[in-house]
Formats: sequence, C-alpha cells, structure tokens
Amino acid sequence: MFLLYKKKMKDLGIVASYTIKEMLKKKTFLISNLILIVMIIVGFNIPNILKSFDDGEETGSKILIVDSENIFEGTLETLNQMELGYEFEVTNDKVEFDTIKTKIEEEQIEDAIVVSKKDGKINIEYIVENMNMMNGVPEECINALTSVYSNLQISKLGLTQSQLESLNPNFNFELKQTEEQEVKGNVVAIMLLSLVLFYAIYFCAYQVSTSITTEKTSKIMETLVTSTTPRTIVLGKTIGIGVVGLIQVVVLVSVALICATVCLPAGTLDSILDLSQMTPFLAVMTIVYFLLGYLVFALLYALTGSTVSKPEDVQSANGPVAIIAVVGFYLAYFTMMNPTSELNVIASIFPFSAPFCVPFRIMMGVATPSQIAISLAVLIVTILVIAQVSIKIYSNAILNYGSKLSLKDIVRMYKQKDN
Repeated sequence: MFLLYKKKMKDLGIVASYTIKEMLKKKTFLISNLILIVMIIVGFNIPNILKSFDDGEETGSKILIVDSENIFEGTLETLNQMELGYEFEVTNDKVEFDTIKTKIEEEQIEDAIVVSKKDGKINIEYIVENMNMMNGVPEECINALTSVYSNLQISKLGLTQSQLESLNPNFNFELKQTEEQEVKGNVVAIMLLSLVLFYAIYFCAYQVSTSITTEKTSKIMETLVTSTTPRTIVLGKTIGIGVVGLIQVVVLVSVALICATVCLPAGTLDSILDLSQMTPFLAVMTIVYFLLGYLVFALLYALTGSTVSKPEDVQSANGPVAIIAVVGFYLAYFTMMNPTSELNVIASIFPFSAPFCVPFRIMMGVATPSQIAISLAVLIVTILVIAQVSIKIYSNAILNYGSKLSLKDIVRMYKQKDN
C-alpha cells in the first residue's frame, strides 16, 4: 500500500513538474506576462511622465476678474486663498471685451469674469474662448463669489461675534447605522482584492482546458495515459498550472506594490488602500480561498478541455464555465454595496462566488466563524463532487480525437463503468 501511494505521489509530481516546465517555456505566456509587467510599470509612472512634459508653469487655470465698479469692495483677492484650483487676477480697471479676447487668444489667461450692475442686480459674465458642452461657469467659482459677497454684506450689518457665528454654524456630522453588525474596511482595497482573486482564479483555471486540448492535439496525452492514471493527470496538471498561476500573481502584485511605493508620492498608497485591515488571518484565508476557488474552476475547465479535440473549439466549450465564473464574481461584487444583507451571506456560501466574496467580508469584519466554516465546507464538497465527475468523464473522453462531445455524450460517458 505504501509503495503504491509513493508511486502515485511520484507520478503526480512528474505530471505537475512537466506541466510547470511546459507553461514556463511557452512564448505566449512569457510575452503576455512581460506586457503586463510593462503596463504596470508604465501605469504607475504616468504622473512622472506627465511631469516630464511640464514646463514648470502654474498648472491651475488663470482667470481674470474685472470688477470696474468695485462691487466686491476689494474682497476678491481672498479667492486665491480658498485653494479652488485656479489663479485669480483681479482688477478694478475697466477692461474692454476685445482686450479680454486678445488675452485669451495669447494664452495670458484661460477665462475671464466681468462683474457689473444691471437693473439693480449684480450681473456676472463668464467669458471663454469657445462655448461647447464641456465648459460652463465652474460651480466652485459661483459658490466662492456668492460666499465672498455674502460675507461682505454681513460685515456691514455690524453684528456681534456671536451673531456672526450663528449665521455660519459649525455642524458636526456623524454617520450611524441601524444594523448591529459594524462594517469596516477600505472599499478600494476590497475591490482590488476581489479583482486580483478573480483574475488569478479565472485565468489560471482557464489555462487547464487549453493545456489539455493542446496535448490531445499533439498526441502527448496517449503517452501520459499509458504511463499513469487519468486521475493523476487531472490532479497533476491542475496543481502544475496552479503553481505557475500563483507565481504569476505574486510577481505581478509585487511589481505593482514596488512601483506604487517608488513612483507614487509618499503616503499615497496607504491613503488609497488602507492596508491596516490586512491581518495575518485575512492573508491566510485569502490564500485558502484562492486555492479552493482555483480548484473548483480548474476541474471544470479540465472537464471542458477533455471534451474537445481542437484548440479552436476550447473557447466555445469553456463558455458555460466562463458564464458561471462571471456570475459568481458579480454576485460577490454587487453584495459589497450592502455587506450585511442576506444576499451577501448567500454569496459567501455559493461555491462559485465564495472565493471572491468571503475574503472581503473578512476584511470588513462581517463574516462570522460559522459562516466561514460553512463556506469552506461547501467549497470542499463541491470540489470533491466536481473532481469525481471531471475525472470520470476525463477518463472516457481524453482519447477522443473526433468532433466536440455533446452533452448527451458526456452524460453517457459518466454513466459508463470504470475501465
């Protein structure tokens, strides 16, 4: 018994190592990963690239404000202290429209604001180079001008300090929830974690079917079947591609984190991701759900890969599994909007959405130990069931070099007794 077990483990290691070597030798795999790494590096360096084209001038738009009637009584200079993203040039001289037009055409200013009184009302003209759907009077400028003028008029009323404070109350806003379960965590970090898991699980598992179909076409499978069992082939290829996928994800995430640390301003990464919720328990559970989620979809793709004999048929055969994966991901994604809902609990138990859902529920602190235990149990049972079905059909369909197997053929093969 021990010798038989040792031989099976040895065969499993041989198939897995062979799969890893074949994956790492593929030019398409190397080139695609190189492109992804280059895209990550370039993406994080976009701010530095844009800075290289900067001529050192002010980046904010320069707006000329003409208050020839001194309606604001010299208070417009305070606009430059409000950090609105604009540089304001204020003048009380009368400036003709043609002069403003020339300044805009020569790029001395971006836009202009002309303040005047008409029929007892304050009239504000906002002058731009051309009117289109993309420009209009900036809302922040309207609010700032309104605030400056209101403060000017209030100051003329001779109010006491307490009366002034009552006109501008300092509200203290607090957010409370009716649910007893407290939700915490950074939404951006949660979304990125779910996206990375989906990419890792889906694309790594997808390569299982491609690998099996390619080897069927090259007749390598005949050699493998005669030297070991179909069960060993399925598990060995699944493990091999999983190892390569895990290495791929680690490399890409490491490159992204290094680029973010080096290229982005200090503190930017912490403010966006808020990695304070990344506990050791969350890291372990994320890896566990990655492995289990990968096994679920990899075994399904092993099944679809064994039912076709041409690489061009792989995509159509994988269609149903791809739909299941996408539905599972979006089920988990949309439940982020209401983490304490019943639908969220269902998504954490449903085996095709649990790998994407449970890690972020753990990060948000809404996943109870019982829910995690049930989710893991359902995932493991699902893997065992899919593995049994996949290996059974794989054993009967792997040497099929004819047309794509129909659902009726697959059911018939599953009902056949083991050879």
